[in-house]
Amino acid sequence: MARISSYPFDTNITGDDAWIGTDSSNRTTKQFTASAVARFINLTGKIAIGGQMNFKWSNVQNGGAGTISRTGGGGTGLAFNTITQMRISITETSGENVVAFLTYIIGKPILLGQGDQISQFGHYTIASYAVDPADANFYIANLTYIGGNGTIAAQDTIYTICHFNITSGGTDVSQTQVFNPASTQWVINNTTGKPDCSVTLVNDQGAGATNEIIFGCVEYTNATTITVDFDIAVAGSSFIN
Repeated sequence: MARISSYPFDTNITGDDAWIGTDSSNRTTKQFTASAVARFINLTGKIAIGGQMNFKWSNVQNGGAGTISRTGGGGTGLAFNTITQMRISITETSGENVVAFLTYIIGKPILLGQGDQISQFGHYTIASYAVDPADANFYIANLTYIGGNGTIAAQDTIYTICHFNITSGGTDVSQTQVFNPASTQWVINNTTGKPDCSVTLVNDQGAGATNEIIFGCVEYTNATTITVDFDIAVAGSSFIN
């Protein structure tokens, strides 16, 4: 095998690109694709974003640590506006306990969003949040539907839950910005009037491909500018609210 330094750099990373590593379970050599690594990071929450929690959807009520489920089970294919009660694990996929944070935002709006599909989401208010009397590892959240789009996806799909608010009177303060061609730095023009808004980044995999949530180094430069730096040049979109 030639020296690693003799191989050219790939400046156009795609989801099917792969590199060689070691499987920790049996110490065998395996290939790892960029998409698989991105899914692992999303699943385990290895890159933490304050106020954002990751869960796996379960079609079984109280389906295990790190899951959310519908009371009575099922859910795949149901519209978000039919979800009025959820069972939420006391820990997210990373193992972090979420009870204190969710208790804090009782009565406030949340966004339940599919991790790899930005347009599949439900917007709710948490009407109540209390421990499941039959299973202390889960809390029961009663939800009031505000709005949304789409349906619940398949078993084990990753969902994020975060505090999500819009201004009174129904004025939407969310904002989308497209970055193309690819760049190692995105400069987001924040016109929401909220200097501490949340930021979601999605790559552009090309026509017909599924875009994925990505992560960069986010800096709130000033009240109207957010700067995101990446290790490689990336094309995609930013969503802030």
